[in-house]
Amino acid sequence: MSAVGALADALRRRVLSGEIEPGTPLPEQEIAAAYGVARPTVREALAVLVHEGLLRRERNRSAHVAEVTLSDLDDLMFVRRPLEDLMATAVAGRRVPEADAALARMAALPADAPWSDSVAEHMALHEALIEAVGSPRLERLYGALAAETQLGLVRLRQVYEERDVLVREHRELLDAIAEGPAEAARAAVAAHLSHSWGHSQSSANPCGTAP
Repeated sequence: MSAVGALADALRRRVLSGEIEPGTPLPEQEIAAAYGVARPTVREALAVLVHEGLLRRERNRSAHVAEVTLSDLDDLMFVRRPLEDLMATAVAGRRVPEADAALARMAALPADAPWSDSVAEHMALHEALIEAVGSPRLERLYGALAAETQLGLVRLRQVYEERDVLVREHRELLDAIAEGPAEAARAAVAAHLSHSWGHSQSSANPCGTAP
């Protein structure tokens, strides 16, 4: 991996684990000193994360971690639900091996794995379901929501202290989709996405609370 890629990966993991909180500025000089790399390397790594939507940059200011409000997340779910409803209709009655594989990797994570690893597998699982539809346009629409989805998942790192709950809920979702029919799969997806974004532990769900 290049120095730029390695630095971008390190910063991404810290953002998605919540170690670097929303709104935190990331001055190039400080990052260069902390990681022992040149400022051009930092500049390129930050540009990668800006492109992904995890960071935002304003003219003459340091890049900072994007802030996503609860209102933003509610609106995100408003847009995401119909996209996943289309997925459920198209994929019902099928198993999606890539989604099963992402769930298996999530289940196999060690207890002390950073939350960013769970975020990555969560995203991989849902993206695999969307890709299984075979619609490039649906993939593009869903992909446009990826950054806010990942940042929303950061809110859940304390709600899902036990990864087994996260794994169980997604196993139930994949089983419901695979068993079909379409109406049952759509209902399972709707229920999976119906919870609030971590307002309380009893109402949280990884995908309704954090897509």
